[in-house]
Amino acid sequence: MRRSAVAYGFLFPYLAVFAAFWAWPIVQSIVYSLQNTRGAVPVFSPSANWGRLAGDPVFLRALGHTLAFLVLQVPAMLALAIGLAVALNAPALRARALFRFAFFAPIVVGEVAYSTVFRLLFNGQYGAVNKALAALGIAGPDWLNEPVSAFAVLVIAVTWRWTGYNAIIVLAGLQGIPRELYEAAEVDGVPRWLQFWRITLPLLLPVVAVAAVLSIIGSLQLFVEPQLITRSGPGGATETLGTYLYQQGFRAFNFGYAAAIGYAAAMLALVVSLAQVSLFRSRT
Repeated sequence: MRRSAVAYGFLFPYLAVFAAFWAWPIVQSIVYSLQNTRGAVPVFSPSANWGRLAGDPVFLRALGHTLAFLVLQVPAMLALAIGLAVALNAPALRARALFRFAFFAPIVVGEVAYSTVFRLLFNGQYGAVNKALAALGIAGPDWLNEPVSAFAVLVIAVTWRWTGYNAIIVLAGLQGIPRELYEAAEVDGVPRWLQFWRITLPLLLPVVAVAAVLSIIGSLQLFVEPQLITRSGPGGATETLGTYLYQQGFRAFNFGYAAAIGYAAAMLALVVSLAQVSLFRSRT
């Protein structure tokens, strides 16, 4: 009993911080989502927030943009990450550690710094991207002021930042595949491309599932890039659940509705992630 008391004494600082900065905010935000917080005194009214979600055109638009981003960006990024991981795992590759660090480095760059760089690169008037296109005789679009191109900039920026991170996760899975399987396939005369489809990819599915779930959760929480690169524009064309939550909570001070938006995004992430895991498990 005394030993348990000593152990809990050492755990108490962590438990106190956990309760104050993680558990209590979660409980409080649930309470806020069930209250009308627009008045001087919050009033219990679940329909004020949860009932508003289905009929709010801005929320539905932000939800559509978020899901479109997820569908377009996550599969493309994972495909690039798998290809990059296979290249980084190639025995013939020299300076392997340098290349691994180089592709992982974008995740170390601060979000504000890299968002500023991308905003400058894709500036329609003096951005480096349009200058390079002009040198090739191509008229570049006004990237940040046209809906489709602004959305494309977000996809490019997030893919650049997170592809290397996911490639390192996949690379760890690649290194766990027994070399004997490839040696046996080579003895049987199986070509390299078929080895990838029949050996590498099936054995990588659990690792790819983890990377996919993490990417899905990150996509549904997307905030920094649309907030700093496109300013949710033009005309709300890059509004996401994260930016709309921020506007409701910290500009309109409607904390109850912001909490409802946050939990709607969390439930959506849970449903999509479970479906993704179930799909990968059935294929495995």
